[in-house]
Amino acid sequence: MTSSTPRRTVLAAALAAAGTAATTTPATAATSPRAADFPPPPAPGPAQADAPERGHAPAPGLVDNRFWSSYTDWRCGDAAGTRAVAGRRPGLVLATPAGRTDYTDPHTGRTSAWEYASWTSPEHTPTVPATEVIASWNAHTPPGTWIQVELSGTYTDTTATPWYVLGRWASGDGDIRRTSVDDQTDGRSTVWTDTFAIDDTASGLRLASYRLRLTLHRAPGSGLTPTVWRLGAMASDIPDRFTVPASAPNLTRELAVPRYSQNTHVGQYPEYDNGGEAWCSPTSSQMIVEYWGRRPSAEDLSWVNPDFADPQVCHAARHTYDHQYEGCGNWPFNAAYAAGYPDMNAVVTRLGSLTELEELIRAGIPAITSQSFLEEELTGAGYGTSGHLMTVIGFTAEGDIIANDPAAPDNEAVRRVYRRREWENIWLRTKRYDANGKVRSGTGGVCYLYWPTEPARRQHRALRSLGLL
Repeated sequence: MTSSTPRRTVLAAALAAAGTAATTTPATAATSPRAADFPPPPAPGPAQADAPERGHAPAPGLVDNRFWSSYTDWRCGDAAGTRAVAGRRPGLVLATPAGRTDYTDPHTGRTSAWEYASWTSPEHTPTVPATEVIASWNAHTPPGTWIQVELSGTYTDTTATPWYVLGRWASGDGDIRRTSVDDQTDGRSTVWTDTFAIDDTASGLRLASYRLRLTLHRAPGSGLTPTVWRLGAMASDIPDRFTVPASAPNLTRELAVPRYSQNTHVGQYPEYDNGGEAWCSPTSSQMIVEYWGRRPSAEDLSWVNPDFADPQVCHAARHTYDHQYEGCGNWPFNAAYAAGYPDMNAVVTRLGSLTELEELIRAGIPAITSQSFLEEELTGAGYGTSGHLMTVIGFTAEGDIIANDPAAPDNEAVRRVYRRREWENIWLRTKRYDANGKVRSGTGGVCYLYWPTEPARRQHRALRSLGLL
């Protein structure tokens, strides 16, 4: 659904990330528009912040999630100038600079000096040797600071990858331009914007283990620091498949998620990819952010043209925009945006079935899903796309998908019902045919999940079952 798609046509993840922007809306706060017709969640369970296995329980099947987020986690690994901070939301901060470096921003041409410190995770061996890895992080970078996330790993033949940059990121855009890094490959694996991928999966080569490295930067002598609350990755080995087995419906529920159309923003802010079909990802992200009762303040939105409706969608687009990719579809950047709101967690992962998605909806957690399809493959969509994000908010009595699809012409038309079997196959497959009969990539169950740092007990169970808590 976006003109940016050709930059990432090689990889399924890339195709989906190029999808049009989407928005989200609140769900549990008392001030949420839907609070009156949405039963309050159960009381939050006991704090899990320091559980040593937090974020490490392996998801079954072909997906492995590993996230570092507890005080114990941050005290592990190799620290060079960083320090773990305890408390209700443990994190990692820059304590003593390990060095100083100059960074020339490729998007502004400006060279600036920065103090830095780093933290390298322990080596993690996924439950499944991986063909793809997608990292995500939750952090805050006050003005004068930014972070870099990198990955290095060991292949199944015991050779090593280089250190790959998975993102240079800041909450705002006043110091550096948020960016992915192109042209990273060793001839065996490649980073496609936000996704590490094995080049030739038929060779049998896989990533057997990996480490993540965080580098925290600040203006020299400022005493400032980024704070990183969560860092991790989803590793997967999804087999090539044009179809997936059908699942049996097991839930009837609809979550009251706000509805925003990306298409009401056509032509707005060309510097952030021009609104419209390019904004499916941030539009979806904003819908979920607001579902959980968070939204930007009037001060946050003061830069937006007051004539524009739903200015928070413009805000989400600006703060998810990847200046290298030249679009708002960078998956980890969307998760990082959502986690910038008070007490929010966010990850990029894969689900293995509609059954897993039903369990999330049952617990009150909507999901932003990525899919690509021809118009005739999804009845009622009225469009085809090589990559698009939408928000799944429930299931009908027949088991069909209820989605807030930001590709609608206006907010009132955003809610859609899609046939279960069609939608299930489109979302979970890894191979598909385009309009010319050529084989293209599918997204293999990719989704964004956002939830409060103190989830209700049922929500905690659902997330933990996926290895996310």
